[in-house]
Amino acid sequence: MPSVRVWQKKQLRLDLLNFRQSQMFKIGNVGVGAVKNRLSAALGPEDSPAKPLSKRYAIRKTKLGLGNRRNLSFTGDMLRNLAVRTVSENRAKAALSTRKDRIKAWANQKIQGWLVYSPKNKAAVVEATRRVFDAMKKRLLLETNLGGKQR
Repeated sequence: MPSVRVWQKKQLRLDLLNFRQSQMFKIGNVGVGAVKNRLSAALGPEDSPAKPLSKRYAIRKTKLGLGNRRNLSFTGDMLRNLAVRTVSENRAKAALSTRKDRIKAWANQKIQGWLVYSPKNKAAVVEATRRVFDAMKKRLLLETNLGGKQR
């Protein structure tokens, strides 16, 4: 199945997407937004509070005025860099683009899974998908003729 890279030379390209790919892009953005909101609220993969920071790192973050919560916002680069990168007709893939952020993400993933959908994130994506299908069904199903009866 063909896929389209959404980012081209640090520029978002939506004009290359067909109708289904643009819908998947919308659904993917809802998923990424839900994950970012969960992470900025310092919630873990099960919507419970994230694993506490080590004592030394908590003191360092507090001295810098960033609070002592695991919210991936020391500089904010990783959360800003997380975006939908590739879209096909049945898949939207979010990723980090820089090598430095991918290494940091891998290290953070070993501490506690963060780049996963929590139950509330899954519910948000299902709701966004339902809205997309509700908007689509007006165009897909106009009228059926079953045995002479119109429905």
